[in-house]
Amino acid sequence: MSTVTARQDQPGQRQGSRFGVAAGHEHYKWWALSCTSLGMLLAATNSGTLIIALPDLERSLHTSLLALVWVILAYLIAATVLVLMAGRLSDLFGRKRAYVGGFLVFALASLGAGFSANATVLILWRILQGIGSAFLFANAAALVTDAFPKEQLGLAMGGNTMVAAIGLVLGPVLGGALVAISWHWVFWFNVPFAIGGAVWGALILRELAKPDSVRGYDVLGTSTFVLGLTGLVLGVSRGGISGWNDSIVIGGLAAATVLLPVWVLIEKRSRAPMLDLKIFQNRLFAAASAAAFINGLARFALMFLFVFYFQGAQGNSPIQAGVKLIPLALGMLIASPIAGVYADRHGSRALAAIGMLVSAAGLAAMTTLGVHTPYWQSGLWLMIVGVGSGMFNSPNTAAMMGVVPAYRRGVAAGARTLLQNTGAVLSIAFVLAIVTSAIPKATLFAIFSGLTKGLSPQKLAPFIANMHVALWVLAATSLVGAAVCLLRPAHVGSPAPASLDNDGEPAIAAGATR
Repeated sequence: MSTVTARQDQPGQRQGSRFGVAAGHEHYKWWALSCTSLGMLLAATNSGTLIIALPDLERSLHTSLLALVWVILAYLIAATVLVLMAGRLSDLFGRKRAYVGGFLVFALASLGAGFSANATVLILWRILQGIGSAFLFANAAALVTDAFPKEQLGLAMGGNTMVAAIGLVLGPVLGGALVAISWHWVFWFNVPFAIGGAVWGALILRELAKPDSVRGYDVLGTSTFVLGLTGLVLGVSRGGISGWNDSIVIGGLAAATVLLPVWVLIEKRSRAPMLDLKIFQNRLFAAASAAAFINGLARFALMFLFVFYFQGAQGNSPIQAGVKLIPLALGMLIASPIAGVYADRHGSRALAAIGMLVSAAGLAAMTTLGVHTPYWQSGLWLMIVGVGSGMFNSPNTAAMMGVVPAYRRGVAAGARTLLQNTGAVLSIAFVLAIVTSAIPKATLFAIFSGLTKGLSPQKLAPFIANMHVALWVLAATSLVGAAVCLLRPAHVGSPAPASLDNDGEPAIAAGATR
């Protein structure tokens, strides 16, 4: 790689008195991948355990549906709003330091969340968890891209995605078991793993990329972005529950309408922008970024929706619901590494588009599910969607990260996570708005609390009908994503040397297409 000097160390040789291998060692890339995979495993497992615990949380904390949803959204919003800031800071001060710090913040927030006495306190701790995860997500892909040669990048991203899929398999089942003890352990189990990740990263990771030569921090742009994006996600998420004529909803959407375009203008004129908009001049990066947003929009609400389908409409226990969600992650686990290797050899455009189409087919098939549908059908459709997601995720991420210069990988990884998380927030908000419309409040409470054993199929029928509408919307969104994937270049080749733009700064290699 251009960012490191090759060395002839033997496998396992220490760099001075340090644990691990030197940065230039041929095996360093696998050590680095172990660190980033641990972060992905933690994040994915935490997501699954919490979602499966939502009905129990509502009963234990005596919270409203709006507050329950914000336990999820507070984390996503914080991670979404701050991920670009985290990427920028890591490009300035070092990715290793930012990644290890993210683990430590996540551990502290998880410890505090388990002691929460009410939903408000829990939401505040979830915001801090989101801050920690922003530093993890903004740096994981950049660290892997620094360590691996371009021809193995798809394999590396597939490995990370495969580990995340393992976390998605473990999360719901583990969540069901932890809820049986106490909902507090849904958060406390994160603490030792996060501390272990921080120690492992501190021992193993090396700084490979030079800090960004353009110093400074875009305070005005960052502030405008935070306010604008927060207004957007607050307005959309609250509007689905409280109504679109709510004053807070109107104010949030109005702020987003004004501030986000202003932010784009600020970034274009800033000497050291939070997000270098030049990275979107590359056709591959721009199309893959749009596809990442659509993927978040089409996929994220699915597990959220099926937790309430299994525990609410079908009356399953948390552990049963967790086991029933396994096929979704199992499909990702099988498809991700295979897709990564294929993309390294043949390119990612067709594979990413086919993945979106496969997921769309699975989502459409889910509209046949009813209250008493046998499990083999829902399990099959979940696995098909998981396979499609695995076909899309690792090739798309590898394609995005492979076309940016090393000194901008932190911001590029942040941009990818920003777009995907924004799609995830909007996904939950819109799906919730569809599912909760025209359903009596008593029925809604029973479904979202997992207490529907006394409800007849007739009373559950409006929920099932609305669920079908939401699934059709998600399927249509996946079809749009497939079309966007096809907008990227089809050529597979080595990246051209980074050229200089008009300001003397390296630009994205125009020949790097996958």
